[in-house]
Amino acid sequence: MIDTGVLAGLARITKKVQSSVFAGCALLSALVLAGCMGSNLGSYPGPSINSGEPTAATGEVIGTGTVRVGLLLPMSGGGSATSIATVFKNSAELALANFPNSDIQLLVKDTAGTAQGGRAAAQAAIAEGAELILGPVFAPAVSGAAAVARASGVPVVAFSTDVSVAARGTYLLSFLPQNDVKRIIGYAASQSKRSFAALIPEGTYGAVIEAAFRQEVGRTTGRIVSIQHYKLEGTDSTDLVAKTNALASSMKQVDALFIPAGGGVAPLVVQTMTANGTNIGSVKMLGTGQWDTASMQSNPLMAGGWYPGPETTGFKAFSSRYQGAYGSAPPRNATLAYDGVTLAAGLVRSAGPQRFATSILTNKDGFLGIDGLFRFLPNGQNERGLAVFQLTGSGKQAISPAPRDFRTGN
Repeated sequence: MIDTGVLAGLARITKKVQSSVFAGCALLSALVLAGCMGSNLGSYPGPSINSGEPTAATGEVIGTGTVRVGLLLPMSGGGSATSIATVFKNSAELALANFPNSDIQLLVKDTAGTAQGGRAAAQAAIAEGAELILGPVFAPAVSGAAAVARASGVPVVAFSTDVSVAARGTYLLSFLPQNDVKRIIGYAASQSKRSFAALIPEGTYGAVIEAAFRQEVGRTTGRIVSIQHYKLEGTDSTDLVAKTNALASSMKQVDALFIPAGGGVAPLVVQTMTANGTNIGSVKMLGTGQWDTASMQSNPLMAGGWYPGPETTGFKAFSSRYQGAYGSAPPRNATLAYDGVTLAAGLVRSAGPQRFATSILTNKDGFLGIDGLFRFLPNGQNERGLAVFQLTGSGKQAISPAPRDFRTGN
């Protein structure tokens, strides 16, 4: 955990994080402090950056700056883990290439995706002078790295979606399911949807989703008519069909049906209800970012459904640049590494010796990245500015834009 009890002095932020032009486009590819829209962030206390001589860097290094940042990836994890590591490393390189005169140097360390690997990688990076850790990707490695970083007073900005590893000093940059639920239920309530039902998968993801769903429906003074929990075993959808049928008697009381899972779950639910004669004509189907797939967008059964997600302009420009540099299209989450690196580079440029202090990283005005507005919460989780999309049967259309300002929600 970062020690903010020993104050090394006060540093007033008088500069704004400067944005870089992304491949000549109008898109701001560097992260900027959202508070730069006319506000002064004031003075923030925090720890001084250790100016002692670090150990010489070993292994792969990206960039030539004077401020060292660890980039912890599952390079030897095998299979999809190694693929993710390669994509994230490429995205990090792209970020430095598109941030002029960045003064950071990335120390790439392998976690193998394990807790032990995360600890070893963090120890090596910190011994070599890393002032910030970006990554790891998987929750066990985040836990391992965080334990080492906390003891050394080095903050971690990780890419895991598992909120159980979030804590003060260990911040998650990923897309968290709670944000999806808050945005879509809040929007539905704003459109006079008051009575909700839900089909929620069993397991950890389902538990997180259900807790957020109950909280958000309560916050909007709505009511929950029914929640059905289902399990999927491979391709066996028997339980899902059974739980869908169990909802039939409640649907006349429901304004919106929340189906958070992606894949073929929501289309099967709609198909099953139609087949058993359930009238769902006035029921709005609600989903999460897991609905943001080509198959969902082209499925006529899902036309009219709503789901949240980041606006797509930034990712399209990023994807084009990435494909031009590496010869393949990046996965959707590749922007996490890009935004993490530009966050670090931007804070080095703007915040001086306080650059990675808790008060800077948890600035309530947040930051602007490829996927829009985000901010870290004191508990290590994050909030994101998300849009709401409607499926059309042949694509999607934005029906509610992402907010540009956390303070006003606009």
